[in-house]
Amino acid sequence: MSSRVESGAWLTGRHAGGTMFVPAATHREGDAHALHAPVLVLNASYEPINVCAARRALVLVLKGVAMTEEENGHFLHAARLAMRVPSVIRLLEYRRIPHQSRALSRKNILLRDRNTCQYCAEVLLSSELTLDHVVPRSRGGLSTWENLVACCHACNRHKGNQFPPEAGMKLMREPRAFNLHTSRHIMRLMGRSDDKWRKYLFY
Repeated sequence: MSSRVESGAWLTGRHAGGTMFVPAATHREGDAHALHAPVLVLNASYEPINVCAARRALVLVLKGVAMTEEENGHFLHAARLAMRVPSVIRLLEYRRIPHQSRALSRKNILLRDRNTCQYCAEVLLSSELTLDHVVPRSRGGLSTWENLVACCHACNRHKGNQFPPEAGMKLMREPRAFNLHTSRHIMRLMGRSDDKWRKYLFY
């Protein structure tokens, strides 16, 4: 589905009854921001499983795949109506979510470590961070979740090919795989700006 929104346009979707028309937002102040606002997605069991953009959440609700549990107080103006923008939606049918780690990648390592150098605790832009092998590759270290951490360039140069204790350095926390529990922690961080998420995330 195109992310482009045009005044008076209509997006088509499919559901059990045939074609359904989903109104696209007209150009009004705040609508573009509202379309990209984060929405918490719950399974039918109320278990948090994902975060999506408000645009996607509205499509799921209008298709009858999900229902709105919480609203964020904003309206999305369309050609023929104004819709309340959801803050939390819940799937109407239970989806089995396999408990597995995410793909090992630089992006996911930085996301897990919240763009924070794991040695000096400085929060930086992704472009200002590198990945460090806790056990250096030259000394048998592997590229795994448990041996890769976000690291600023200064700490990376200081550590070099040493173990952290040899360089007088200490990790903020033990690196682990980016699993479902870690993903929920990221949801909690994103939900700090919306109190309506709290009762679904902190349990």
